Amino acid sequence: MLDIFLFEDPLVWNFPLLAGLIGVYAFYIVLLHTYTEIKIYDKQPLLFFLSLTLLYLTIGSPLSSLNHLSFSLHMIQMSLLFFVIPPLFLLGIPEASLLMIKRLNIPFLAALVTFAILFFFYHFQAVLSYLSLHSSIHNSYLLLLMLLSLLVWRPIVTEQNKRFAFLSGIVLLPACSLLILSGLFGSGTNPLLSGMMASLCMTPTAQNSLSILPPPFNTRADLIIAGLLMMIIHKFAIVLTVRLKNKVLVRDLPGNG
Repeated sequence: MLDIFLFEDPLVWNFPLLAGLIGVYAFYIVLLHTYTEIKIYDKQPLLFFLSLTLLYLTIGSPLSSLNHLSFSLHMIQMSLLFFVIPPLFLLGIPEASLLMIKRLNIPFLAALVTFAILFFFYHFQAVLSYLSLHSSIHNSYLLLLMLLSLLVWRPIVTEQNKRFAFLSGIVLLPACSLLILSGLFGSGTNPLLSGMMASLCMTPTAQNSLSILPPPFNTRADLIIAGLLMMIIHKFAIVLTVRLKNKVLVRDLPGNG
């Protein structure tokens, strides 16, 4: 069942996932009308809708096939899934609901460490090779990372916890450093790069497209670019989250007009 909704076939539109996301947004609108004074055209519903749209484009549309063409493009997809979509999703949830989540006393630091470890090992050749042979386990692994990323971003979104934002960047350094160091000190035929790309469930069409892309794609520089992109997008997501929280969502609170 999970394979139907997640990462089904990168070359076609995933209509079951589209139907599921439309259902989520419809349910969200019903809850807004029932329990809040927020209008559908206010900022929060738009951010929530944007998060679902980006999610679909990232994993449910033919655009998702781009991540098979080079490792830097793959890391852009991973960064969108775990660094951009989660804060937008949380920013779209009304304050009262987020405060209820806050009272659950979830060990967010443990979630951050677990996410960092799983994300680090995900890009080991042996792990990717195993996951590529078991689609259900692969999808479950990615789904777990997505859920953990929501827990990681919750303190940053609701509390603007600068310490936690700093820690989230620190714990991602091993994964970024692995890519950058592999690019800097790897051989001309980098086994990490070739093994990873071979394990990313590449379709024949995607494999044939590898030779079309010019340098620095699929070279040692591709790994360096991938690591740098991940750090840059993560930092951008933190800055964007803080600005949206401070300058946009405050206008949607009751009494602010």
